Amino acid sequence: MANQDFLNEINKRRTFAIISHPDAGKTTITEKVLLFGRAIQVAGTVKGRGSNQHAKSDWMEMEKERGISVTTSVMQFPY
Repeated sequence: MANQDFLNEINKRRTFAIISHPDAGKTTITEKVLLFGRAIQVAGTVKGRGSNQHAKSDWMEMEKERGISVTTSVMQFPY
């Protein structure tokens, strides 16, 4: 890859970090970013027990069962 191509690829990247108090909506905003960025078709929900459409960033079974985020998630998608 030529140096200019490399610089062009770097200029396309955007990095976001969402850090906040528990229960402040980190997962909700993450789902909206993925939805509006067209990385997903339907946003998941932050619900425990019985919900079948889980948030994409909640990948551990405990997170899905309890409706909480336990781990850090790194997601990447073209926009």
